[in-house]
Amino acid sequence: MTRARKRFLKIGLAFSAFFLLLAAIAILFPQWFLCVDSGPVKADVIVVLGGGSHERPGRAAELFKGQIAPRIIVSGWGDYKINRQLLIEAGVPSGVIEMENQSRTTKENAQFTIQLLHKPNLLHAKRVIIVTSWYHSRRALACFRHYAPDIQFYSRPSYFASAHADWAHNRIGNRVRLEYAKLLGYWIRYGICPF
Repeated sequence: MTRARKRFLKIGLAFSAFFLLLAAIAILFPQWFLCVDSGPVKADVIVVLGGGSHERPGRAAELFKGQIAPRIIVSGWGDYKINRQLLIEAGVPSGVIEMENQSRTTKENAQFTIQLLHKPNLLHAKRVIIVTSWYHSRRALACFRHYAPDIQFYSRPSYFASAHADWAHNRIGNRVRLEYAKLLGYWIRYGICPF
């Protein structure tokens, strides 16, 4: 075996070991990779994405009541009615809630909601908080930023079942593992870089 070939083999093994270590860390500590929380920030609108275990409207209501933003958009075809109802039950006035009920994917959440954000009745929102589940926050934020670079997007996720001990009871483990595949798929298919 030539010296150049041995060197190439060593480099290949080093890269393989690095990526295996990275994969192991990602599986053991998914919050480091999947969760994005922008921290305290004020915005023009809060966008609540459909899905999850119906914990997202509660988080959005909490932020609204903390006067983080004066309006809320509920996005998502499958559960927009129940999410709107949960917001109202949590004390959000119905008059501040806008509906986007056509989207069926995270990509469509971004595309269809951005159309609403550019409408005059939302004052051409420039600062928007995305509320979703912690494990979905990186991909959701990346989608919105990808499709509307003219708007500042922030993430304030729900931390429902973020403790590893709660995963089995709430079926979060499967969602976490699937999220890694979706991150890669969105990057390859739509060019939405998650980092």
